[in-house]
Amino acid sequence: MRNINELLKSINVQPKDVTIYELALTHSSFNADANTKHNDNERLEYMGDAVLDYVSADLIFNEFGEMEPGNMSKLRSFLVNTKSLSKYARKIELADFIKTGHSISQKQVNQSDKILEDCFEALVGAIYIDQGIEFTFNFIKNIIRDDLLTFGQEDLTDYKSMLQEEMQAEHRESVHYVVISMSGPAHDRVYTVNAMFNEIVLASGTGKSKKSAEQDAAKNALKKRSV
Repeated sequence: MRNINELLKSINVQPKDVTIYELALTHSSFNADANTKHNDNERLEYMGDAVLDYVSADLIFNEFGEMEPGNMSKLRSFLVNTKSLSKYARKIELADFIKTGHSISQKQVNQSDKILEDCFEALVGAIYIDQGIEFTFNFIKNIIRDDLLTFGQEDLTDYKSMLQEEMQAEHRESVHYVVISMSGPAHDRVYTVNAMFNEIVLASGTGKSKKSAEQDAAKNALKKRSV
């Protein structure tokens, strides 16, 4: 594991309290293995999640003056979802600095979008507490700028809503989703979900979360209906 000062230098943070960053990168598995309490990043993760929502909303509001509120919400979700946050974490090589328990290897950390997402949120929380909102705002703005300016309509598409509207235009019943399998360790689950209508399987989908698997299933169902 690399020294955290390397990370702070690479993201231009001059820490007032380096211990808060060490805590931000201490995964809950380390706490569990050490049989201690409150020595992990979960509280900082909560703070970072809220700050990311605020900053991304502010950037979207000011950058896209003509965007409708529904699309603003979709874009914010795209910018701060698991896939995006884990990508930002990899961009700054965050995995090299994360402290985990013995049950999770360095390879698993590198491969786990969920661990990287959580630790990135906690890092943002630590930066906010240690450096204040102005510095944190600019840090987030710089790291998400490319996605903010290059997103496509595909990124904003709510396939579940589209499928629901299409099916209810023909029938009164609603589409529902059933998890049919989970694979992988607890920190890196892959979900498989069926999109169901009147007990008929319309399509299946997979994802790192139930929500993303449901979106994938809905997207696949819409593809099948268009054929």
